[in-house]
Amino acid sequence: MQIPGGLDADVFLRDYWQKKPLVIRQAFPGLASPVSADELAGLACEEAVESRIVIENNNGRPWQLENGPFAPERFESLPATHWTLLVQGLDHWVPELAPLLDRFRFVPNWRLDDIMASYAPEGGSVGPHYDQYDVFLLQAEGAREWQFGGHCDETSPRVDGTPLRILSDWNGEETVVLEPGDMLYLPPGVGHHGVARGDCITLSIGFRAPSYDDILTGFSDFLCNQPGADQLLRDPDLQPQDNPGEITPAAVDGVSRIVASALERRDLLALWLGQYTTAPKNTHIVVPPEEPVDADSLRSALAEGAWLRWNEGSRFAYHELGEQTALFVDGERYMLSGDARIMAPLLCAGHHPNPERMAELARDEALGGLLTTLINQGSLYLEWN
Repeated sequence: MQIPGGLDADVFLRDYWQKKPLVIRQAFPGLASPVSADELAGLACEEAVESRIVIENNNGRPWQLENGPFAPERFESLPATHWTLLVQGLDHWVPELAPLLDRFRFVPNWRLDDIMASYAPEGGSVGPHYDQYDVFLLQAEGAREWQFGGHCDETSPRVDGTPLRILSDWNGEETVVLEPGDMLYLPPGVGHHGVARGDCITLSIGFRAPSYDDILTGFSDFLCNQPGADQLLRDPDLQPQDNPGEITPAAVDGVSRIVASALERRDLLALWLGQYTTAPKNTHIVVPPEEPVDADSLRSALAEGAWLRWNEGSRFAYHELGEQTALFVDGERYMLSGDARIMAPLLCAGHHPNPERMAELARDEALGGLLTTLINQGSLYLEWN
């Protein structure tokens, strides 16, 4: 397996992933931007789309942030230079990005966050900053100059008077100019500053990991919803103590055993992780179709040459769990047994599951029912070639 640009995936993961930046010239040769500046502005006017405008200097105030949705007139009143439009979750709204995302399957599906598009005229930037996630910065149109390097964290000095986390005392160690098709990989915590050299569009393919807080609070909430979670602590070996106000080591040990026992349930941890990391970011992403399908019509469509395709905002993952396979789709869990287990890796391999295998498996009553459920909840849809 290779990453865009031809480097072996195992070499990239061993030498660069979460370790150091990498400039990849012509990672996507001949790339034409899948979205125009006008289309990005149109998306930024939609209620369901997360969008922002960053203005470097707004009436003497540095690095001002505006959140969408925007009225179309807002774009007519922006300055000629030194501003940026950001549109989050572009992969949810632009189906043409799916083949591009499939080039990044060397990173597990559950780590993918989304694709953000950044449009900027001359001098446009969001300021020197760092991210807490891995990101591939792909130049889609025009040129952008990047300075990057040096580790930053929450103690790094920041600019006052702005809601953005702009670094105030930072100098990049390297400078590159990215042209269409070029890409820059940055690990978490690496400072960077991109400035548009004329009108340009940059695509940011982000890979986010759960925080410690996400893991601890999310998994504990999940455990609390499991059978038996309402049991009370028992202490049949309670001993007399000199002072009733003391919480004894034995009491702490009793609670510790309960916590340790719960944390040893790797099966439950895997189920929580799959559901948590595939859950939709908002309610606008996975929408049921206007007309539901039934299993018979699905089988007929697949037999006639239709393809199944992921909804652009959906997330698919699976985990092998003893005699079963857990399939996770948009925060829901489906347990597959026996011959049905093959469905999970086939569905999760990419945005267009193998059409011949899907048509074959859909003939099974249970699997045909599962595919029908996924279509009717909005996670899959039929596409005719």
